[in-house]
Amino acid sequence: MCGIFFSAAKSRPILPDRRTKDGLAARGPDSYEELSAVLHAASGDIYLTFISSVLALRGDHIQEQPLYDPLSGSVLCWNGEAWKIGGSTIEGNDSARVFDLLLHASQAADRDHRQTVVKVLQAIAGPFAFVFYDAPTSTIFYGRDRLGRRSLLLSRDQEKSLTLCSAFATPVGMHITEVATTSIHFIAFKDGNITASELPWSEPLPVMNKMRPSSSLTSSPTSASVESFLEHLKNALKLRVVDIPSLSQGRWHTVSAKVAILFSGGLDCALLARLVHEILPQDEDVDLLNVAFENPRTLAALAKGPDSAYELCPDRVTGRRSFSELRQVCPHRRWKFVAVNVPYVESQAYKSTIQQLMHPHDTEMDLSIAMALWFAARGTGFSSESAYPALSETDFYNSDARVLLSGLGADELYGGYARHAAAFARAEFAGLADELELDFARIGSRNLGRDDRVMSDWGKEVRYPYLDEDFVRFSLGLPVWEKCGFRPGKHMPKHYEECSQVTKPEDLEPAKMLLRLAMWKLGMHSTATERKRAIQFGARTAKMDIGKGRTKGTDVLMPTS
Repeated sequence: MCGIFFSAAKSRPILPDRRTKDGLAARGPDSYEELSAVLHAASGDIYLTFISSVLALRGDHIQEQPLYDPLSGSVLCWNGEAWKIGGSTIEGNDSARVFDLLLHASQAADRDHRQTVVKVLQAIAGPFAFVFYDAPTSTIFYGRDRLGRRSLLLSRDQEKSLTLCSAFATPVGMHITEVATTSIHFIAFKDGNITASELPWSEPLPVMNKMRPSSSLTSSPTSASVESFLEHLKNALKLRVVDIPSLSQGRWHTVSAKVAILFSGGLDCALLARLVHEILPQDEDVDLLNVAFENPRTLAALAKGPDSAYELCPDRVTGRRSFSELRQVCPHRRWKFVAVNVPYVESQAYKSTIQQLMHPHDTEMDLSIAMALWFAARGTGFSSESAYPALSETDFYNSDARVLLSGLGADELYGGYARHAAAFARAEFAGLADELELDFARIGSRNLGRDDRVMSDWGKEVRYPYLDEDFVRFSLGLPVWEKCGFRPGKHMPKHYEECSQVTKPEDLEPAKMLLRLAMWKLGMHSTATERKRAIQFGARTAKMDIGKGRTKGTDVLMPTS
């Protein structure tokens, strides 16, 4: 994980303001470096500024950035994880390898160097955002991976400058937008002029399988699909949790856990925890971060005790229940359940900070989700190794795991939202496939850039196993009836009590049936019945402001200073 800042300006160099600089340093606490260049032209000089901060999570040393090639003058600012290039797994640090490939591509005189650069990036499996300056051709390439798992924002101002940044702490210029993920963008500097254009990905991700069944289906997804699902997900997890270095600011240090899971107790995150147990050595701790908020609209809970505002949050109840089952099934792992309790006063004190980080997203729903993620990623709370500890059995704890695992993507790929059930009720498998396709297509613009900016503010990197390229291809290729259990005439459970009475796997709730069958196979029968609950409702960050009256998630927030 890194922070990127780049600017191109005609009148003077543009540097980040103090708060943006602090934000970049927070994203990458292990290194912060600047490079500059000047392009001379008859119509006036163009000033280029490159800045990178680094969170060292690959290899045995800190690879400082920006990367610079003294022979050509080319520069790379890389914020990403190249898990594979051309299908081959990359071990150790990946940024230098990517830079070498880009330099080689730009020197291919017998071919269109722009297309060659795009092909290099096309071959990378993993999340990334980047700025690459190809000095011999005076061209800047920039962009994000096709899913948009890393943030990159674009700003232009009245001085005809262009600025790219992982996160602006304060608005810069007239307008800030997220860099689109549909193309690789480039800026050519020639004779003092700046020309912007883009090239689409030569090989986009595969489309959703919309095949319809040839006859009426009654059975659940096949056991072969369950086995293949588990194999693909486990492979995606291995890339993201194995060989994480204990390296910070140039020194090796001891951490209590290298991996933490954003743990609501729901199906998606609990399945990740269960599979992580099969991958990591048993002497490695794993932190489970469970966030709950004191919401003034539910303060009646305080009459039941000082901790009830948190312990009665839906995600806390679900989290402890799933943690209890996880401990039973995997008793030899040292799990730490971290209860992240957020008082109302504290949530409001950091509201403007969170709102600035999630910008340009600006709705009430964005804020309620971002607030839950920001405090969860901080990882400060009360830890215990018991599912239902007495107060004396908890310790104040700050998780120093620098890798966070998120279950994002499972709902969009496997039909976890209520609207997916509604789509099936309306138009059966054809309607369900269309709704899944829509949700997956917009996941980058709706979620990922915002979430990256919010959680990376703590010098931590969030990783998404369900959005691994190989896993995504497998998931998109499955027919929808192998992913979900929706069937004509099938009973739809409406409450947890009804779900929890399931005694055989074929009676599980239809939503995300393949995940439920996988969890059942792994021995966690109770967790296999958990229903989807949006984080803002589970953690109770939705509608916290009692002075606003009725609000909707789509309501636009007032701007911050």
